[in-house]
Amino acid sequence: MSLQGNFELATFAGGCFWCMVKPFDEQPGIEKVVSGYTGGYTENPSYQEVCSETTGHFEAVQITFDPVLFPYEKLLEVYWQQIDPTDPGGQFYDRGKSYQTAIFYHSDQQKEIALNSKEQLEKSGRFNKPIATEILPAKAFYPAEEYHQKYYKKNPSHYNAYHKGSGRESFIKTHWSDQE
Repeated sequence: MSLQGNFELATFAGGCFWCMVKPFDEQPGIEKVVSGYTGGYTENPSYQEVCSETTGHFEAVQITFDPVLFPYEKLLEVYWQQIDPTDPGGQFYDRGKSYQTAIFYHSDQQKEIALNSKEQLEKSGRFNKPIATEILPAKAFYPAEEYHQKYYKKNPSHYNAYHKGSGRESFIKTHWSDQE
């Protein structure tokens, strides 16, 4: 999807959205990262509704980016390195559909790039289980409540404890330390 100027949207579900903002937030060419909900059938769901698993939504981030400065392929590289793409039941401590991983494409080009990226990851041998991350058409995106936005900046000690305690931090170090 094209926005004003040269900006485009990317939407990724990667488990708890608190942990999905920081890796993208201060990259060059990233205009903004919004935590929210997508993929479901309830309009304007609340956090409690999404967590109750009754709305069909995923917790996700929607990224407004300049594809010249930070191409979609690079966004996907960052995305894969934040998640366990082999877990079909959620992410780390968080279980259920709302915490599953998915790439929501906004154009045929994004779909093609995402499918290729997933296939490359599958063939890489980095994981010994199949890649479970879905690639789905973008649907309505509803920003989460304000207290969820940029949570890592508003509540750094809680964010850091959660990032580590959920198992995400150690998983990333184990599977992606060669990428640093």
